[in-house]
Amino acid sequence: MKALVYHGPGKRALENIPKPEIKAPTDAIVRITKTTICGTDLHIMKGDVPTVTEGRILGHEGVGVIEQLGSNVSNFIVGDHVLISCISSCGRCVNCKNGMYSHCKNGGGWILGNLIDGTQAEYVRTPFADNSLYPIPDGADEEALVMLSDILPTGFECGVLNGQVKPGDTVAIIGAGPIGLAILLTAQFYSPAAIIMVDNDDNRLEVARKFGATVVIHNDLGNAADKIMALTDNRGVDVAIEAIGIPASFDICQAIVTAGGHIANVGVHGKPVQLNLNTLWAQNITITTRLVDTTTTPMLLKTVVSGKLQPKELITHHFTLDQVMQAYDTFGDAMKEQALKVIITNPG
Repeated sequence: MKALVYHGPGKRALENIPKPEIKAPTDAIVRITKTTICGTDLHIMKGDVPTVTEGRILGHEGVGVIEQLGSNVSNFIVGDHVLISCISSCGRCVNCKNGMYSHCKNGGGWILGNLIDGTQAEYVRTPFADNSLYPIPDGADEEALVMLSDILPTGFECGVLNGQVKPGDTVAIIGAGPIGLAILLTAQFYSPAAIIMVDNDDNRLEVARKFGATVVIHNDLGNAADKIMALTDNRGVDVAIEAIGIPASFDICQAIVTAGGHIANVGVHGKPVQLNLNTLWAQNITITTRLVDTTTTPMLLKTVVSGKLQPKELITHHFTLDQVMQAYDTFGDAMKEQALKVIITNPG
């Protein structure tokens, strides 16, 4: 089969490799019909995720058709159309029973495209199929549902829920990439009074405005924090959400959070950040970190299928699996290409 293979920082190749096989009775083999590239994949390509070793097939998002099942899989049959969760969970360990699937103690968590081969391929082996796949309703838009593998639950759980967004809040989202826009879409479930979006890409800020941002701020001179404080009469924001994964964006969050507010970190950080406890120690703030658990996927699936949430609007480019190298180039140069999410289709 064809697959996108990681060969160390900055090195990737589309290769022909053996098709995956069932290794455990809880496995499924899924023929990928559509997948995508995540910002985390770009962090991997930079060398920011050392758990990803040379020879790994990347990708942790996608939809497809079940081709083979392990003997202990009971919720699905061969031929079912399924959504693949970015998080694999056994459903039985203490962490899974507490809803913390990302820290499954039986070898689950974020393993696809990280510790085991992922979805940017013709086929993928998905462990713990009963708990890590979701049936796709008849007639549902598969491209829209690809956004439910990762970015929508990540934005919602790590940003909105961890940030405890509530009606009347002023929310600032630092980073208007796909994750930031997913946060923007799902934050509106809770009717905040204002949502401020910060980025240095005019196209993404225009998309953010279209998706419901109250104010957009172009951080061209690195003065976004000053602008936000001026907008809020120096009060700051109730919820500051970091959605990039660089020290500068976390610094903005620290500078703008109000007393009693929340900083919710969502971005993948490849370098340490400075925690300014000298100014924050007495501010009664809450700082949260999280790897998505995908516990909200069933609810988000209902909102997408009903049309209440329109994540398909995040898709800007389409490629086939044969064009995956070009897809990475496009997604990696998002500002020039005006790229948000790309869809990679497996014609086979």
